[in-house]
Amino acid sequence: MNKPGSCLRTGQRPSVGIQSPARPSRLVSLIIPDKLPIGNRHTIFADRHLFLPRLAGITAIERQLMKLSQRYILTLWILAGWWLSPVLQADELPEEITIATWNLEWFYDANQGDNRSPLARAQSAPTEEEWHWKRDHVAGVIAELKPTILALQEIENRQVLRELTQQLESKYQLKYRIAFVEGWDTYTEQDVAVLYQGGLVQYSRHEQSRDMFESQQYYNVSKHLVTHFHWQSGDHIEKLALVNVHFRAGQRGASLRQRQAKLIRHWIDPYVRRGENVVVIGDVNSDEDCQQPEVACEVGLLCGRTQPATMQLTDLHRHLQPEQQATHMIGKQLDRILISSSLQSDHPEKRDLVFESIRSGKKLVVRGKQADTEHRDIYYTISQQERDVSDHYPLMATFKTR
Repeated sequence: MNKPGSCLRTGQRPSVGIQSPARPSRLVSLIIPDKLPIGNRHTIFADRHLFLPRLAGITAIERQLMKLSQRYILTLWILAGWWLSPVLQADELPEEITIATWNLEWFYDANQGDNRSPLARAQSAPTEEEWHWKRDHVAGVIAELKPTILALQEIENRQVLRELTQQLESKYQLKYRIAFVEGWDTYTEQDVAVLYQGGLVQYSRHEQSRDMFESQQYYNVSKHLVTHFHWQSGDHIEKLALVNVHFRAGQRGASLRQRQAKLIRHWIDPYVRRGENVVVIGDVNSDEDCQQPEVACEVGLLCGRTQPATMQLTDLHRHLQPEQQATHMIGKQLDRILISSSLQSDHPEKRDLVFESIRSGKKLVVRGKQADTEHRDIYYTISQQERDVSDHYPLMATFKTR
């Protein structure tokens, strides 16, 4: 309970207890909305002594009735402020939004005290100096791209994200917020995250149902994040559902990746069916060449290539020049940005997002005389002058508001 004279921030969702006259021991709770503007500050002052003055010479029953009536008055005052205040809108729809994906390759600091996995400890930065090199060069690449939304893979934890965003703000004056939910890949301890500049209204992890699990058609995606963005454009709210994924790797993981793709597709189908904006993004670890699209591979299943055209996602890789299509040092196209049909055409009656272009950030990642060809177990033995920032290259898509 708050002390007299204290202030409750609305983000804490305080409740006002109203004692029922019929049952004095029972409390009826009123949950105050998340944003309840009073003046220019979203705060609610809850000082009961302002509403319950101590009066002498009244009976206990009269005092109780006075308390009850004043609590109801407080409730009505709060509700009136809520209903009469202007509707709080979403962030304004920008003229341009850029969405990027980048696998940072073992973005782990030098602190191994929070790593249980032997593999995670082995892949952590060996020293604070090396960790700062990795963090600072990752920040430098992001500062060149300046994406509105950035999907990241192979993240250790929230702490490394905090350090990254602090570096972006202090050195490049770029402010990003963090969307992160810890996954359960206990073997690598890798996770995914989304950095964003605005528009986010919700993020979460999803799980399959028992029936889905028992059907053996799906496979849990231990590393994923589902995010929802809203932007205001006049009376219209432009929505975007973005799913950041990191699928199982390797040839032996192919069948599992296909089941993971079916699960993601199951989750996004309702949004695609309603004609909403959907982006599936990240490291899908696919062997598919975008010049030879397949139906049954991970990308084909995510795109829904056997479904009607309105239900299909488009792989933006086909808009890249051939020399830009490899997203990994070994030449494979492991990372993708897939978009729904609603993001490819301009709606005539509203301002909405429309795909404009896609680019590779390989030149920002490769350092020294030539691109690295091997990092496994030798990354930090490569000289800093020659060491690439990651074994993956970022992709960034641009969407214009029309």
